[in-house]
Amino acid sequence: LCSFTPQPLFLQLFCSVVVAALNTHPLYPLLSPPPSSLLFYSPTMSTHKATNVTAVAHNVSRSKRAEALGVDVKFRGCTIWFTGYSGAGKTTLSFALEAELCSRGIPCYGLDGDNMRTGLNKNLGFSAEDRAENIRRVGEVAKLFADGGIISLASFISPYRRDRRAVRDLHDASGLSFIECHVATPLMECEHRDPKNLYKRARKGEIKGFTGIDGVYEAPENPEIKVGHEGESVAQSVQSVLTYLEDQDIIPRSTVNVVELFVSPEEKEAKTAEAASLPKLNIDKLTMQWLQVLAEGWAAPLKGFMTENQYLQTLHFNCLQQPDGSVVNQSVAIVCPANTEEKEALQGKDAITLVYEGKDIAIMRKPEFFDARKEERCSRQWGVHHENHPYIEMVQGYGDYLVGGELEVLDAIKWNDGLDKYRKTPKQLKAEFKKLGADAVYAFQLRNPIHNGHALLMTDTLKKLQEKGYRKPVLLLHPLGGWTKSDDVPLAVRMQQHDEVLKANVLSPDSTVLAIFPSPMLYAGPTEVQWHAKARVNAGANFYIVGRDPAGMKHPANDDENLYHAAHGREVLQMAPGLSGLKIIPFRVAAYNKTLQKMDFFDPANADNFIFISGTKMRKCAREGNEQPQKGFMCDGGWKVVCDYYRSLE
Repeated sequence: LCSFTPQPLFLQLFCSVVVAALNTHPLYPLLSPPPSSLLFYSPTMSTHKATNVTAVAHNVSRSKRAEALGVDVKFRGCTIWFTGYSGAGKTTLSFALEAELCSRGIPCYGLDGDNMRTGLNKNLGFSAEDRAENIRRVGEVAKLFADGGIISLASFISPYRRDRRAVRDLHDASGLSFIECHVATPLMECEHRDPKNLYKRARKGEIKGFTGIDGVYEAPENPEIKVGHEGESVAQSVQSVLTYLEDQDIIPRSTVNVVELFVSPEEKEAKTAEAASLPKLNIDKLTMQWLQVLAEGWAAPLKGFMTENQYLQTLHFNCLQQPDGSVVNQSVAIVCPANTEEKEALQGKDAITLVYEGKDIAIMRKPEFFDARKEERCSRQWGVHHENHPYIEMVQGYGDYLVGGELEVLDAIKWNDGLDKYRKTPKQLKAEFKKLGADAVYAFQLRNPIHNGHALLMTDTLKKLQEKGYRKPVLLLHPLGGWTKSDDVPLAVRMQQHDEVLKANVLSPDSTVLAIFPSPMLYAGPTEVQWHAKARVNAGANFYIVGRDPAGMKHPANDDENLYHAAHGREVLQMAPGLSGLKIIPFRVAAYNKTLQKMDFFDPANADNFIFISGTKMRKCAREGNEQPQKGFMCDGGWKVVCDYYRSLE
């Protein structure tokens, strides 16, 4: 069985079959006392101790099991033991965690107290002895799952410390991790919830020995994880457990460790002097923008312009493989171009200095030159190789080589265009989210002015996150700030318009962070959308709003059709490798509701009541200085900025 790679659905089915088999196996008679010949122990039955038995070692190692499970090469089997009062939310948390782990492709299985008592443990009551045997049996089952490389999620009141200690010792003896998670919802809150009316019955005396009423609960003294004591939502509690598992390297991180490539203040003088002494390679503005992306950590774990190995992984797989076997999404090539003369002069050097507009910017260590293979790159990255595509035109204009290597960047990158205050690195954004108390960050990228249809989508997302239990969702309003094609609205105009939207409280300034994403625009459709999402994950976003035909444009050979399918960006993003920790929020179509006289979500059943306002119509109204295409299409201050810009072009 370990010679083939099963799919997650198979693993879930396998786990279910194993539990069902245990529940019905003839060695486990559950409705009558076992015959004396059976080697089976329970405090409620006659005691029978196994004799003449010897544990047999498996032929398959844990690492081999991990490989067969198909996640990566690391063994991740363990048990997470959720303990707490009845109604504390143990099973709710366990099953929500199970769903999240499965969505990441990590094998796991939830063992619930009630479920176990309807099968394997149906002959046990709630005396101290029966509780001990209940936990012993569950501990043995959990250990078997963990030994198989599966994360076992056991949610049991388990009120006695000695019983939980026994299960921990069982795992320790087998070299397996046992993680105690105290779901510490206060007793008063549990009794208030009382989802099964058990507390009411216990108060009436109908249930004896009920934990928290007339039965003791011994809270964990030093649990690995503690949740629920501050009224956290299920989503927050799940994240707390995931964070612990990631910190302990039990599961792969959903985000990479973002490291900036700037030299330290202590090294700056020496590195600056070294850069001045090295051979030089001049770079243009576009390459400088990509260097900023790398330096600030947007493309982490990349530590410099791509080498040929990284370049090939990106073109062929849209991701980079990490040393532990996991993958990180990287769908666009971030490369430094060079011509034949530069290659011949610099190849074989231990280090070179990248220079922009006469200033030393960064040291590239061990530069590796390789063929650009422009046609192949364009065909794979854009799906076309046509000179009328604006970015492909630039690729064709570069030299025939690329050079990659790790970077040491001498200074923070500033453009001195009045917009640097908006250029915040991933590290700075994470600090700002923390300062705001954000428990969810949802990102929205745009390269156009914000109209009220966009705002409707963002405020609707806020509402949905709050309904899920998030207390302080924060919007990352993140316009693209690198190169764009000539007919796009310039960055300075867009930022001015976005400021007006916030001033008008169309979006809440208190829960919105407006910042510039420094990446150039590639117009590469679904391939580029993955890059946009991955970069926002590196900045701390865990939700991403994706719209219709993101990163798209008209076909370079036929202006009557789009280059990419309008829905494929959204669909691809939900399947993309290396983005499992990001939740995708599909873009709902908004149009102008004639009855309500405002932007509203389009209702196909009432299509005649809606007007779609095209970009062409908006630009025409703005150039002519007319009123908005429809009243309520955009806030007045934002509309004035748009009108002023388009009239300035005349």
